[in-house]
Formats: sequence, structure tokens, C-alpha cells
Amino acid sequence: MIKRYSDHAANERTFLAWVRTAIAVMAFGFLIERFDLFIRYAAPRLAGGAEAAQGRNVADVAGIAFVLMGMAMIVIAAARFFRTARQIDAEDLEPGPGVRFDLALAALLVLLACSLLLYLPAAVFKSF
Repeated sequence: MIKRYSDHAANERTFLAWVRTAIAVMAFGFLIERFDLFIRYAAPRLAGGAEAAQGRNVADVAGIAFVLMGMAMIVIAAARFFRTARQIDAEDLEPGPGVRFDLALAALLVLLACSLLLYLPAAVFKSF
């Protein structure tokens, strides 16, 4: 039996939860990019207008940002997993890392979501 098995199992479950969340964030970024592509090319044709020439859109940048954020989440989750595994096996007590970084990541996700919330109505109504 592994010493402190339940602690190691909880650490692994936490790591897997971070990975699932990161995959969802990356998939959402891909979805944002594809939906913006649909709005850009299908909406003007459905409205009977000509295709508008547009530069780099907010949704393009936001989609890439979500994918990059998901990749960063996986790297951070792996680093935390290995650090926590070492701490579980150590005999001496060490203080936890705190929640500042988690809150900063959540705030960044909220800011990206708010920017998309402001962008989407403008893009949809501009297309029609």
C-alpha cells in the first residue's frame, strides 16, 4: 500500500479536474473562433449584403487567448501536482500556496468573457 494513499489520490483527482477545466477552456476558445467565422461569412450572405472586409476581430484574439490560457492551466496544474506530491511525502509541514493565483486566473477568465459579451451583439447586428 502507498503511504498516505488518500492524500495522493486527492492530489491526482485535483490535477485531473484542472486538466478537464483546461480542455473545456481550450474548446471554448475554439468555439469562439469558429462562431465568429460563421458570423463573418454567413450572416452577410443571409442578409443579402456583400461580404464586409474586416480586419482582426476581437473574437479571433479572444479565441486564441482562451486556447493559450487552457495550455497554461495544464502546465500550472502539472507543476502543482508534482509539488503537492513532494509535500505529501515530506515529513515536515509546509504552508499551502494560497488562492491568489487561482483568483487571478478566474478574474482573467471573467474579463475575457465580458469582452466577448460586449463584442458579440455588436458583431451580430453589424452583420445584418
